[in-house]
Amino acid sequence: MAAGDGAGERLTLPPKPSGDDAMTHTIAFIGLGNMGGGMAANQAKAGHRVLAFDLSQAALDRAAAAGCAPVGSVAEAVKDADVVITMLPAGPHVLKVYSEQVLGAAPTPALLLDCSTIDVDTARKVAGLARDAGYAFADAPVSGGTMAADAGTLAFMVGCDEPDFARIEAALEPMSRATFRAGDHGAGQAAKICNNMILGITMLGTCEAIGLAEKLGLDPVKMFDIVAKSSGQSWSVTTYYPWPGPVPTAPSNRDYDGGFAAAMMLKDLKLAQDAAAKVGASTPLGAQTEALFQMFNGLGYGGRDFSAILQMLRGKLDELPKG
Repeated sequence: MAAGDGAGERLTLPPKPSGDDAMTHTIAFIGLGNMGGGMAANQAKAGHRVLAFDLSQAALDRAAAAGCAPVGSVAEAVKDADVVITMLPAGPHVLKVYSEQVLGAAPTPALLLDCSTIDVDTARKVAGLARDAGYAFADAPVSGGTMAADAGTLAFMVGCDEPDFARIEAALEPMSRATFRAGDHGAGQAAKICNNMILGITMLGTCEAIGLAEKLGLDPVKMFDIVAKSSGQSWSVTTYYPWPGPVPTAPSNRDYDGGFAAAMMLKDLKLAQDAAAKVGASTPLGAQTEALFQMFNGLGYGGRDFSAILQMLRGKLDELPKG
């Protein structure tokens, strides 16, 4: 959750649905940052009653403008919830919110969905606490970035008990273009950190190739035309090309603002390296990618989109706004 008190004045909540709206649910949405804000807005757009909480008043104001009902605490958000969705910065936040503020405060029939990206061990610990308290819980991290969060086209990777998956898939549908059951609790987080390690490596390789092409006298736009239809094709090329022009929606067209922050990529790469160390997996490319993103973040560019690492490789950081 973003910083700030966010308590403000108590707001009047919309009435609970009834009659023809019986399929409408009360959603408690905790964490309204760059990803959570768009996700909560899509739940409201789908007609659900969304009780939204964040520590940031600005985030609460944006949620209100999107049709959510801001509330002053986690307890107030979850007390009548059919579904609780959390989107929080890291494992310690998730463990604290669930163990101290959600479990026992939400009705036990409520479905608990954590969409944060955290370590596998913490996801399994929270799942165990939820099970012991009588709740159905899933780790359900996302892929797609802020544009997909706003558009309701995220991919969800779910770790849960198999009988709960149909209910989970239905709850995620307003925010999702694809929802996968990766396996039991913790498997969603495992899938997410492996997926994002691939993403970090392929983006770094794409940026290295663009830099080399430029030095060899090849126009990076022409490079896109070739690679997008050749064996070097990847999501990093066709959907998120780090050079301005070929993909109009890519952050490269707006000084690498928005998108998927380099600091968040570094966080996910660290989670992958920590997991690899615990299980004895060899991930040399993942380790090198983490080291380069650590350098990029250390230079003050953690707030830029992760594809902006191209400018570091080109020696053009003086042209890139910090953030």
